[in-house]
Amino acid sequence: MESFKVVRPEHLNHYGDLFGGFLLKWVDEIAWIAASRDHPGSRLVTVAMDSVEFHRSVRQGAVLRFTSSKRSQGRTSLTYAVEVFAEHLGSGEQESIFSTCMTFVNVDAEGRKTALPEG
Repeated sequence: MESFKVVRPEHLNHYGDLFGGFLLKWVDEIAWIAASRDHPGSRLVTVAMDSVEFHRSVRQGAVLRFTSSKRSQGRTSLTYAVEVFAEHLGSGEQESIFSTCMTFVNVDAEGRKTALPEG
């Protein structure tokens, strides 16, 4: 799955760069959407993010491209790889700024792990 975000003034830290918390929020949300679309009827919750290492700073106006794809699946859990690229519209250049793997577990209405639906 591919998704895009524009870095706006409200996403910046006091140095004028993208605040890392916004990027982490978007990565979690986009991976969850990909997993939920691939496994309709599941009640997926985030249980892990493999690593957090920001490769480059990002300035206001950059367009971020997120790619998310399934890396593995168990009986109750799924892992999705997410990579984020910053595109500089003036030059058309893109650079990788972040990558990680997000793990989700399927839970029932009481929050207990449950098997993923067959599909």
